[in-house]
Amino acid sequence: MTRRPSPLARVLSSAVAAGTLLTTAACSGDGDKDGSRASGITATQVAGKQQTTSPTADLTTEAARTALITEADIEDDWSQVKDTEAENWHDSLFIGTVDVSDFLTAKADAADCQRLLDSLFDDDLLGRPSGSSALRGFEEGNSRLLYQVASYDRTAPQGPMNWMATLPEKCDQFTATDGGEQRTVQVVDTSLPKVGDAREGLRVTVQGTTGGTQATLTVDVAAVRVGNDAITVTAGGLDGGETDSVEQAVKLGTQRLKDVLAGKTPAPDPSQVE
Repeated sequence: MTRRPSPLARVLSSAVAAGTLLTTAACSGDGDKDGSRASGITATQVAGKQQTTSPTADLTTEAARTALITEADIEDDWSQVKDTEAENWHDSLFIGTVDVSDFLTAKADAADCQRLLDSLFDDDLLGRPSGSSALRGFEEGNSRLLYQVASYDRTAPQGPMNWMATLPEKCDQFTATDGGEQRTVQVVDTSLPKVGDAREGLRVTVQGTTGGTQATLTVDVAAVRVGNDAITVTAGGLDGGETDSVEQAVKLGTQRLKDVLAGKTPAPDPSQVE
């Protein structure tokens, strides 16, 4: 996928993409996350116990594409777009340099928040897949939804998911600057259906200027691990987040991935999925 551009390329990207939205890649526990936070157990401790019993078959490129959701799997009136179009979805509002002065533990927390913005722009929230991957994009009005399936067979995705779990506290609210323009970013924890071996969810809101007009970009971000494979969903836009669609995509998409890894054919009708 397109990597983060040079400063000149960012300016061009911002001019071309003004008023457009990124949806890369989703939402997780509502502060409970399988009870781990309520009991004082950290996400890392939970992960240490989660040597999953999920299928461990290698995810081929063909299998990854089969595991992708379809229009029938998500609510409302989403329309699938060409893969080449979805690959180039990047929102200029995610470009910016985090203001270190916003943080008490400046260098560490600011670096995590910068990583979040960069990964949302680059569509690689869990890092670059070490194995096969596939993505699919959908549009509905001014909103976009990007769904990805990827294999992390040499670098399991639990580490990045543990990192995601720390962001609502580390990056609760901060400022990012690009070209002299300041943007206010807020990050909160969100809930997901209890599917897969582990899951994390965020809602990221960016208030700034696009096309000379004040705008607020809101995206719901979700990641679900199934063994060493994972799905990521990002959905939203200038009209707000897409909580219901993300939850539906996570629920049905996780089952599709598990079916594919088990050598089964995913159900064509979402109503057939329990």
